[in-house]
Amino acid sequence: MAASPGRKTPIVISVLATLGILLVALPIAALLIRAPWSHLVDELSSSGAWTALRLSILVSLAAAGLSLILGAPIAWVLARSDVPARSLLRAIVILPLVLPPVVGGVGLLAALGRSGIVGRWLDGIGIQLTFTIWGAIAATTFVSIPLMILAVEAGLRSLDPRFEQAASAMGASRGYVLRRVTVPLLRPQIAAGLVLAWARALGEFGATITFAGNLAGRTQTLPLAVYQTRQTDPGAAILISLLLVVLSLIVLVAMRDRIFAR
Repeated sequence: MAASPGRKTPIVISVLATLGILLVALPIAALLIRAPWSHLVDELSSSGAWTALRLSILVSLAAAGLSLILGAPIAWVLARSDVPARSLLRAIVILPLVLPPVVGGVGLLAALGRSGIVGRWLDGIGIQLTFTIWGAIAATTFVSIPLMILAVEAGLRSLDPRFEQAASAMGASRGYVLRRVTVPLLRPQIAAGLVLAWARALGEFGATITFAGNLAGRTQTLPLAVYQTRQTDPGAAILISLLLVVLSLIVLVAMRDRIFAR
């Protein structure tokens, strides 16, 4: 039955919703109001924001791509495989979502740092991740991959298996069913997972600065540039923050039909 067009929202819900909207909107509005717009070009140029922006886009896109390549198979295992201790496995791969990012950075150092349990072997063959762009990509992938896993797993669980069964009954191979039936049906969830993973990677701070450092032109992404600039030039920090806001809004608006599909 269709909802009545004249139905009113209870006053308590209206008040709480208004408070919630203000909590989110006021900080963004404050950035717009306090930004030194007259010094926009000079501030951004002198603070190295454009270099940090390019690095942020590169790192976040790479992290989103790796989250898809590695996260989608994990989601498949969780949704469709009878692996032992599946609940424990899910908890482990989703843990970075709730883990403090700096703890993730310390863990990455212990595992992949030059003296880490795996990093020492990588260092022996000439591969170093710490304080490099590859370290920044590893750190941002670590914190963003759970969002891809959750999105794709939810999509797999919601699929009607009769479509895949019908294709198999008509003689299609498992690979063909995956490419031509399963993946197309999962496109909304994959797109949502990519955007969410990208956004999480774009805003990552703690794991990146702990594992990859804050080296201008090498590992300094926009969030790290905001942190460093804030200590000496608050106005420039506000403008760099607005770069992140604008970039995130552009992607959310462009992908709204896929992320917020009804």
